[in-house]
Amino acid sequence: MKDTDIADLSWDDWDELNDPRPEETDFDRVVQSAVSRRGFLGGLMAFGSGAAVMGTAQLLGTTSAQAQASRIGFGPIPIATDFTVHVPEGYDWAPMARWGDPLFSDAAPFDPVTGIDLASSDKVFGENTDGMELFNVGGRQIVAVNHEYVNPKHNLPATGGEVTSADDARLLQNLQGVTVMEVAEGENSWGIVVDSPFNRRIHHNTPMRIAGPAAGSDLLKTEADPTGTESLGTFNNCGSGRTPWGTYLTCEENFNGYFGSTDEAFERPADFVRYGVGLESRYAYEKYDARFDISKNVNEPRRAGYVVEIDPANPDSTPVKRTGLGRFKHENAAAALAPDGRVVVYMGDDERGEFLYRFVSDGFYTPGGETEGLLDDGQLYVARFNDDGTDEWLELTPESTGMAIDEIHVFTRMAASKVGATTMDRPEWVAVNPVSVEGYCALTNNRNRGVKPNAGGDETPVAGPNPRAENHYGQIVRWYPANDDHAAVFFNWDLYVMAGNPTVHSDSYAGSGNVNEGNLFNSPDGMMFDSTGLLWIQTDGDDDNEGDFAGMGNNQMLAGDPATGRIERFLTGPNGSEVTGLTWSSDRRTMFVGIQHPAAPFPDGDGSLPRSTVIAVKRADGGLVG
Repeated sequence: MKDTDIADLSWDDWDELNDPRPEETDFDRVVQSAVSRRGFLGGLMAFGSGAAVMGTAQLLGTTSAQAQASRIGFGPIPIATDFTVHVPEGYDWAPMARWGDPLFSDAAPFDPVTGIDLASSDKVFGENTDGMELFNVGGRQIVAVNHEYVNPKHNLPATGGEVTSADDARLLQNLQGVTVMEVAEGENSWGIVVDSPFNRRIHHNTPMRIAGPAAGSDLLKTEADPTGTESLGTFNNCGSGRTPWGTYLTCEENFNGYFGSTDEAFERPADFVRYGVGLESRYAYEKYDARFDISKNVNEPRRAGYVVEIDPANPDSTPVKRTGLGRFKHENAAAALAPDGRVVVYMGDDERGEFLYRFVSDGFYTPGGETEGLLDDGQLYVARFNDDGTDEWLELTPESTGMAIDEIHVFTRMAASKVGATTMDRPEWVAVNPVSVEGYCALTNNRNRGVKPNAGGDETPVAGPNPRAENHYGQIVRWYPANDDHAAVFFNWDLYVMAGNPTVHSDSYAGSGNVNEGNLFNSPDGMMFDSTGLLWIQTDGDDDNEGDFAGMGNNQMLAGDPATGRIERFLTGPNGSEVTGLTWSSDRRTMFVGIQHPAAPFPDGDGSLPRSTVIAVKRADGGLVG
C-alpha cells in the first residue's frame, strides 16, 4: 500500500487510499448550473408528517415551524470540545459496558495498560460498539450490540498496533463482530450480568449459515465449503435492526478491508474493484490466515457483505446470512410491516455514490407463526428519486438487469447500476417512524458529489435529494409511501433537514431553515425513533470545530420532531469519538448510547487505554426517556 499511516483513517478514507475511485470531468450538467436549476432555496424541504412540499426560502424567513409546540422535553445543551460525555440538566449518565468488560467469570480482568490477552478476547465485551437493540426475553433484558472494527494501537499496544503474528490477527478477529449479553440495573448503575446463559460472542470465526437466493451458488463455494451454504464469521458490523418476530439484524459494512493477497501479481476480478477488495487488507489477515488471501480463496469476499440474523433468545442458534437482502456495504436494516403483513426492510449502502434499497417479502408475517423464509423469498428493489419529489422502487430481477438471480444477490451494486438507480450521498442509517408511515435515511456527506462518479462509473450529478456539490455536511431524506403502504412501488419524498453552517455560509451550505447557531451539526449517521415518534440523530463527522465546522464541536446526538422540524442537541461525546448505536430499557426509563473510538482515556481516566463504551442515560427523577 501507499506510505501512509492508516491506523487512524476512517474506513471510507482507507478505501480511497487503497483503491482510488475513477476521476470524472465530463458531466452532462455543469455543477453550478445544476445547483441553480435545482434551485435549492426553492427546493424540496418540508416539515410535518405528510406536509405539503414548501420552499426552504419560506422557512429561512420565518420561525413559525419551530415556534410550534414541540414534544422535545429537555433543555438543549451547548457544544463541547472536551473528552467526556455531556447530557442535559436533570439527566445523568454512567458506563454500562466497556471494551474488555467480562461476559464470563473466567475472563482475565482488563489491564489499563495492555488491554485484553488472546485467551480472554472472545469472553469480553468487544471493541468499537455500534448498532444495538434490546430484547425482553422472559422478563430478562438482553442487548445485542455490534463491534464494527478495532483500534490496533490500543488493542495491540505491545507491537505499537502492528499485526505481527497469527495470534495478533486472531485477537483482533475475536474483538469484532457482535456481543449478546444480559444486562441489569443494580443499586447504582446498569451492568453486564456475568455468566448469564444468554451471553455469547459472535466474531470472525463463528460458524454461519448462508440462506436465500445466493445460497449454494458457485459464486459462494470454497474448498472449505463446497456447498456454498456455510461460512465463518461476520465482518465490520455497523448498524443494526430487529425483526417483528424478535431477532437481531447485524449489518456487514466495510467487509472489503479484511481481504488481501500474498501474491502481488494477482489480478482482481471486476467485482472486487466495484466492492473495493484490494491486494492488501487493513489488518494483515491474509498474511496469517489463508481464508482471507484472495489469491488462494477468491470466493471468500463474496461470502461477506450481508445482513445477518441472530436469535438473541437462543445462545445455541447459528447466525444466518440473509442473501435475499442483497450484498453491499450494509449500514443498517430497518424493518416495517405492510398493511397486508408483508415484511419490508430498508437498507443503505454506505459508500459515496451508492444506493438505497428495500426488500419486500413474498410471505406474510403473523405473530406466533412461521418466520423462516420471510427474509429469503421476496423482491429486492433499489430507489430512483426524481427532482419533482416523486419516486419509485425499481425491481432487481433477471429481466430488468440481465443477470442471473444469484448474481443479483452477490453483485447487487452492479444490478442497481444497470437499472439506473439514483446515486446517493453515502446512505447511512434508515429509520421508520412508528407513528406515521414514512421512512428516513441519513445521507451523511459526499465530497465527491458533482466531482467524480462512483466506483461503478455511475455519474453523481447535483440533483434530487443530493442537491449540493462537494457535500461536507450531509442531509436526511424522508419518503412517504403511496397509500400508506411500505410495500407500494411509488412514493413522494422531501428533505427533513440539510445540515450546514449559517454562521459561515449564506448559500445552500448554510443548511435548511431548521438549522441554527444553537443546533449545528454535520454528518448525520445513526438514527433511531423512540416510541413517541421523536427521531434521534447521531453524528460521525468533523469535530475540529474550525472553518466550515466552527461552532459544531464534538460528535453528538440530537432529537428531532418530525411534526415541527425542530432539532435540539441532547448529548455530546468525547472528542475523537463517534456517537453511534441507541436502544432503550424495557421500561423506557434508560437510554443506552454507544461511544466509539474516543481519542482520550475515556471513560476510565488518565493511566488507562481509551475504551469504546455503551453508556446508560437516565433522568434524575426516574422519568421516561423515550
